Amino acid sequence: MIAEINTFLNDLIWGSILIYVLPILGIFFTISSRFVQFRYFFKMFNVLRDTVHDKEGHISSFQALMLSVAGRVGGGNIAGVAVAITLGGAGAVFWMWVIGLVGMATSFFECSLAQLYKEKDGTDSCVYRGGPAYYATKALKQRWLGVIISILLIITFGFAFNATQSFIISTSFQASFDIPTWITGSIMTLIFGIAIFGGIKRIAKVSEVIVPVMAVSYLLIALVVIALNIQEIPGLISHIVHEAFNPSSAIGGGIGAVILQGAKRGMFSNEAGLGSAPNVAAVAYVAHPVQQGIVQSFSVFIDTIILCSCTAFIILLSGVYTPGEEGVQGVLLTQNALIDHIGPFGGYFVTFALLLFGFSSMLYNYYLAENSLNFFVKGNMTVFNIFRILCIALIVWGSFQDLGSIFSFADLSMGLLAVINMTVIALLYKPVLQLIKGYDRQIKEGKVPVLRYNDYTEFNFEKETWKEIVDNINDKKASKKTQTTKES
Repeated sequence: MIAEINTFLNDLIWGSILIYVLPILGIFFTISSRFVQFRYFFKMFNVLRDTVHDKEGHISSFQALMLSVAGRVGGGNIAGVAVAITLGGAGAVFWMWVIGLVGMATSFFECSLAQLYKEKDGTDSCVYRGGPAYYATKALKQRWLGVIISILLIITFGFAFNATQSFIISTSFQASFDIPTWITGSIMTLIFGIAIFGGIKRIAKVSEVIVPVMAVSYLLIALVVIALNIQEIPGLISHIVHEAFNPSSAIGGGIGAVILQGAKRGMFSNEAGLGSAPNVAAVAYVAHPVQQGIVQSFSVFIDTIILCSCTAFIILLSGVYTPGEEGVQGVLLTQNALIDHIGPFGGYFVTFALLLFGFSSMLYNYYLAENSLNFFVKGNMTVFNIFRILCIALIVWGSFQDLGSIFSFADLSMGLLAVINMTVIALLYKPVLQLIKGYDRQIKEGKVPVLRYNDYTEFNFEKETWKEIVDNINDKKASKKTQTTKES
């Protein structure tokens, strides 16, 4: 009965509410912001290059981006896209792209809010905390909402998703290399423990190394496949667009199934609006909230438009995919497709990609849970250490225990989290629009934008935190200018 209720609620939230709410609000955010994700697209690279990362221990915008990509990019990019193509055909890829482009605006809004309403960490003055629980509490003055959001984040990401990721990785290595799950689980647990006991700074540093390696490696292998089939690319893109509106008769459910599968994959993969990424966006040391909104918007682009497309091209350019056949799907379909292109190495590569994607997601998931725990205990290291030991124990347990039912419950809790978060950011869209106007105004003035915190007296954010950041940045600019003048 519990399983049936869980299935019913999952279908209701994801299939009847979020499947419409997420894209509709994404379109609303896109239009109301005058297509902010496209206007600012090339500024994303400038922000990463120019963002201040001082030597006092602050977390840079790039490190926050890598940690965010670590969470957005996971097994879903390998297995989920394969399922979407199996059930929705090639046309599902087009709708996945559409949801990704729209989701960039949603991510911009929620992550800009996370930056605006962030606060200092209770134990480290160089670290910040923030996210949906914080902006719901401060902006809407509804602490009970923050409590619910924090509990859902801890259950979903700290416990369920991490234990399940451990199971997926360990069983994948057992299948590919005949390595017992307890060995893989033990090694993973050791590295995971070393990372999380170093706090957010060590997690960010580990992600800063792992994420570029995994993303670039997967992109390179996809480019090899594309190069081997370069003459087929124009036809494939045309086929994807055609199938998006005129699906093959082999695809059950017609165009409705195509749109549904593409939209679902886009939403599950990029997490825009689900309330997870803002927790990471808040930690970055930037001069203006919009800067990190721009960067986090780019992380959606990396996940959906680049890496999900890599999987789609690998599958659709191979000879192993047949429209309408559901016999082989998920990771196995992606593995078989890559083997078809480059031989047995392809299967091993997918296994190692799953390891890196999954492990980086585990670090990201842990931080979301720790940040939510901080909402209750404000930097209590004793509580944090007990929580870390519990999370490590769950990694060990998950490495040899199938937690499919727990994962299903986590889907439900994540759905509830998304509904709450989308409601909150819909109520708070005006502050973001004002931030955008202020940012644009400073650019027109020929200035490097910083948050003019006194211009937003009606918003209940921590102005002292932002005053310290802006004053520090302005002092450094003045010092650099003086040094340049002396050298001249």
